[in-house]
Amino acid sequence: MLIHPWDAAHDAGEWRDWLARHDFGQLAVNGLPGEPPWVQPMHFRYDSGPGPYGTVLAHLARPNPLWRALEENRAVVLSVVDDYAFIPGPWSAPEGTPPEHGTPTSFYAAVQLVCTAHVVDDPAEKAELLNRQVAHFQPEGGTAPVTPGESPFGRLLPGLRGLRLDVTGVRAKFKYANQKPEPVQHRIAEALTHRNAPGDPQAHTHQLRRRPPR
Repeated sequence: MLIHPWDAAHDAGEWRDWLARHDFGQLAVNGLPGEPPWVQPMHFRYDSGPGPYGTVLAHLARPNPLWRALEENRAVVLSVVDDYAFIPGPWSAPEGTPPEHGTPTSFYAAVQLVCTAHVVDDPAEKAELLNRQVAHFQPEGGTAPVTPGESPFGRLLPGLRGLRLDVTGVRAKFKYANQKPEPVQHRIAEALTHRNAPGDPQAHTHQLRRRPPR
């Protein structure tokens, strides 16, 4: 992923805060020799510690075909993309040029976590992992805890495998044209507000938030 200096995260706090609110992504696993990579959509829980970049918790069904490839190569990437919007060319045309000379582009936020994957098969460890995931997505409660050998969910544990991803590197990008001249940025912001399509409010918020201080 190309990251220009003006698109890079301002600091680790920016991407960590964004990731805390975006917890669905795609896990990319290297394929076996001669095979393409496996890409698995999934919910996950990101914890900021331990380690310099934190840890990801997830689980997948035991019959999932990616396990063999994952056990061959534990180096994976978890990719999360959201808050995206298409920007028509006329919106970004330089001042004093015809609108049709503007270049269409995309706005988006993306965080890619480079990880080392660890498979969790111990029943007690799997139960703890699942309970921590539920606590993240369902803090209000309402679901019985997972306890090995006990109903209602203990019997389902053998059908799942847990994943702990130790994050070893981060690539974060917030592409919202903050390198453009202020009049162009203002025009784009107004156009996003007027169009108000899915994703536009979030893109508008990021664009304003990342503007350099005056």
